[in-house]
Amino acid sequence: MNDTILIELRTEELPPKSLKLLSEAFADAVFSALRAQEFTTAASVCTPYATPRRLALTISEVAERQPDRLLEKKGPAVAGAIDAAGQPTRALEGFMRAAGVSFAQLHRTSDAKGEYFVARREQKGEELSAHLAAIVAQAVRKLPIPKVMRWGDSEHQFVRPVHSLILLHGSQVVAGEVLGLGSGRTTMGHRFLCAGDVVIERADDYAARLATAKVIASFGERRALIASQLEAAASSLAARINPATALLDEVTALVEWPVVYVGEFEAEFLEVPQECLILTMQQNQKYFPLLDAAGRLLNRFLIVANMQVDDPAHIIRGNERVVRPRLSDARFFFNQDRKAGFANRVIRLGDVVYHNRLGSLGDRAQRLGRVARAIAERLGADGSLAERAALFAKIDLLTDMVGEFPELQGIMGRYYLLHEGGLPVVADAIEQHYRPRFAGDSLPQGNIACAAALADKLDALVGFFGIGQVPTGDKDPFGLRRAALGVLRILMETPLPLDLGELIADARDALLLQGVRLAAVDEHLLAFILDRLRGMLREAGHSVDAIEAVLAQRPTRIDLVPARLAAVREFQKLPEALALAAANKRIGNILKKADEELPEPDIALLEEEAEKALFQRVVLMAPLVRSHVANEDYADALKVLAAVRGEVDRFFDEVMVNVHEPLLRGNRLGLLRALYEELNAVADISKLAV
Repeated sequence: MNDTILIELRTEELPPKSLKLLSEAFADAVFSALRAQEFTTAASVCTPYATPRRLALTISEVAERQPDRLLEKKGPAVAGAIDAAGQPTRALEGFMRAAGVSFAQLHRTSDAKGEYFVARREQKGEELSAHLAAIVAQAVRKLPIPKVMRWGDSEHQFVRPVHSLILLHGSQVVAGEVLGLGSGRTTMGHRFLCAGDVVIERADDYAARLATAKVIASFGERRALIASQLEAAASSLAARINPATALLDEVTALVEWPVVYVGEFEAEFLEVPQECLILTMQQNQKYFPLLDAAGRLLNRFLIVANMQVDDPAHIIRGNERVVRPRLSDARFFFNQDRKAGFANRVIRLGDVVYHNRLGSLGDRAQRLGRVARAIAERLGADGSLAERAALFAKIDLLTDMVGEFPELQGIMGRYYLLHEGGLPVVADAIEQHYRPRFAGDSLPQGNIACAAALADKLDALVGFFGIGQVPTGDKDPFGLRRAALGVLRILMETPLPLDLGELIADARDALLLQGVRLAAVDEHLLAFILDRLRGMLREAGHSVDAIEAVLAQRPTRIDLVPARLAAVREFQKLPEALALAAANKRIGNILKKADEELPEPDIALLEEEAEKALFQRVVLMAPLVRSHVANEDYADALKVLAAVRGEVDRFFDEVMVNVHEPLLRGNRLGLLRALYEELNAVADISKLAV
């Protein structure tokens, strides 16, 4: 009989930031194991549940018994498994013992590799009760738990103590033991709003039964309810919520029966930068700050409580009382930092080690200033402003506010510099030089901010690559992949007409001037950054062959890559594209085998009409192609190249390249090299699948 199963582990409070991941991993592991053992059907649906004190799941259409199965085990090849007399060799005898069959019970079959023996035996389907507890126990062991614990006098381990286990199939308890607990059908409802045990009569009734006990079992439903309540509360106050997806997930993992209330704090705290107040409310108290239509912080906030009461005044007052000391701390840090001064702290950067092989923060600030000035001047901006922004960019790391809230680095630097009368363009660059900090983050705005941001990321990339601290596997302790992506986004999306090779050289020279000993990094680092670009372009939906065609040229003008890709896409639509891509690949293979230095093609050494025609076409089109490339008209350049198809086809039909006479052979190879250079002026078209 097919029916729904219910599995629940009731625990003490689970880690809120991990709850959703644990729930999904638990459900996936159980569902996969049941499917592998053929207890589920194509119609089976797995539904995970997660609250602060339970991990659970239901799966529909689960069989009470597995179907009978024919098990097949592949054995050795027939050629080596029997001797000349047709008797089994030792290898086949070992296989038969392992499979539990006799020679007469073996079957012969074949595939592309030849004929081989197969052992087949029928296995009767087993009861769900014989497997379910073991499947759950195995799923528990596989959960991504960084640190486990024991409880009581038990040797069992889990992320938190476990108090009860439910294993139901339909209305029947499936006998079994997990983490030392026997299975049953009893759980508990809300800690305060429900008294006594909650008995689950049928697996399908789980969510509805818990709802009567003031527990919304589904993480997704609970999250959606909280979001709608937050929006309704904010709307009633003509306000909006500060975006906080991670906080919404965390709060969802902290409550079972969410109710939103409105709290308030004294307006005098609003003299503190709102980023500080927002962070302390979200990070320390799990509140949702409210903003007005212009994005300014209001002195009100939303509380997601786990209690529904007729009069919530004491809940609201309690939360308001708790938040005041936090806001007072933020105001104290802000005032103390301003009293101590900002710009005059620059000298203290020399006392803080950045890296024992890359110097102090003061050394780094000097490097950033030098590189930022060079970048800004290339962009036609004021180099002295970019240098000043980069020199001051790390000062706020020494402030009390950033010491308490590292997430505010850059942001506080901007506020403190403006307080001392600094130029807004410099202050903005200090705040923005960390951008983009994550995928989808905004980019620095303006040439001064871009120069500071590029200098910061390039110094880290060149410095750590130069001392051998290169990311490996999933380990990237210095965030170099993120830095590379940031450089690419700034150059490509702003866009900025800067050469990546020159930028790497600027950062390298700044390090060398300080006496930092670096390994040669330019080519290695360029390859690393271009590999990040390859991934970015794939995520953006560009075809693999077009990406490879463009990146094969190792472009250093990243801002021009989108235009090259667009031109390649247009070229692929031309009827000549297929033949020219094949010809380009053929020419490349021929030139790779040429072991002599190739001369410029000499018209006097041209004999065949086909090679003369190709020479004339190359001479005519070369200046056009180069002009279009110089003007960044890549699509037009490729259209000019498409016109050479006829001469190329005729050349390969009528001309032998590798003739014995060395001058003639060299001249023809030189002609092909000249053609090859033009064909690949925009992209390596041999990479295209057209």
